[in-house]
Amino acid sequence: MQVLELVAGAALVLLVIADVFLTVLYARIGAGILSPRLARATWWSFSHVARWFPSQHDKVLSFCGPAILVNLLVMWAMLLTLGAGLIIHPALGTSVTVTTGTTPTDFISALYAGGSSMAIVKASDVTPDTDIYRLYFLFNSLLGASIISLTVTYLMQVYNALQRRNTLAYKLFLQTGETNDAAELIAGLGARGSFQCGYTSLADIAVEMTIALEAHHFYPVLFYFRFPRPIYGVAYFTLLALDEVSLIKSALSDEELAWLKESVPVTQLWRSALLLANTQEKRSRQAGAAEEAGTPSEDDVDRWRRRYHAAVRRIREAGIATRPDDDAGAGNYVEMRSQWHHQLMRAMQLMGYSADEIDPMTHDPESSEQRMPFAARRHVLGPSTAFDPKRR
Repeated sequence: MQVLELVAGAALVLLVIADVFLTVLYARIGAGILSPRLARATWWSFSHVARWFPSQHDKVLSFCGPAILVNLLVMWAMLLTLGAGLIIHPALGTSVTVTTGTTPTDFISALYAGGSSMAIVKASDVTPDTDIYRLYFLFNSLLGASIISLTVTYLMQVYNALQRRNTLAYKLFLQTGETNDAAELIAGLGARGSFQCGYTSLADIAVEMTIALEAHHFYPVLFYFRFPRPIYGVAYFTLLALDEVSLIKSALSDEELAWLKESVPVTQLWRSALLLANTQEKRSRQAGAAEEAGTPSEDDVDRWRRRYHAAVRRIREAGIATRPDDDAGAGNYVEMRSQWHHQLMRAMQLMGYSADEIDPMTHDPESSEQRMPFAARRHVLGPSTAFDPKRR
């Protein structure tokens, strides 16, 4: 039994060290041993609890991301303590003793000694009496201090990446005039037919999307940070970026704006957003989200065509040159949208959003509110309704 305890304790400690190394230092998606499974289990728990409280569904899910981080730290601390306790337990009363009184030999005392040796709990009067265990206690002390430092740094980096992601999402939302419509974003970038100033903004969006992509590769836990407002969801701002590029490629004039359609920022934005969508779609499969058909239905194609024609009208209102053949442009738009639409729908399902929340053009791409004539609102922006502290 003593040998088994030593082997099991050493295996647990090495398992935690490997998981911390892969999660914090190696920092690539899917590289962790315990942390990815813990994240999926925590999300599964929260998603099922949220079903019991329909009116508080969004609020319940918004606590999942922080809960995963708390569970991760608790898991590492408990497993390290358990591993140290298993290693110390056979030596209680012989190689490890207390400074006063009789040394207890129960397993709870071993856990207490193991935790104390890593500074996870307060220091105790347990002391090692042999060189081997003195070295082991020293190793535990260094290990505990190192893991505490790494986890604190990890938490800071995760929340810095989350803040940048939320800033990108909110920036895109505001650039659409709070309409969630990529056509409005294009109309603003090329106001009065000129993309000379908007090109810089487009390049900035492409860079920030690439940063968001790499942040989710470094910190996969970011996928589980789900806020009540859908505009902060990865599926939301990824859809907006992909829809923007799809419209640029399919709707803008090949004669006057070929330089924009073939530019590096447009290519970078398309590739980074598509990779982010594919990455989250793979995560949704691992988490057990429902599958959707990979081939668009006739209703999808009809809705996308109507969405294209409505977007082209808005882009023309802004004075931007478009393709003369609307049917050919609509066909290209449907073809491009087919490459990413269903991946985003699966990602949307993972995060508990509805299609109406992520894609505002789901049912009525030509709503009168969103298709208000440009001349009627050229000089009137109205009060902003974007900021609502209760829903953030």
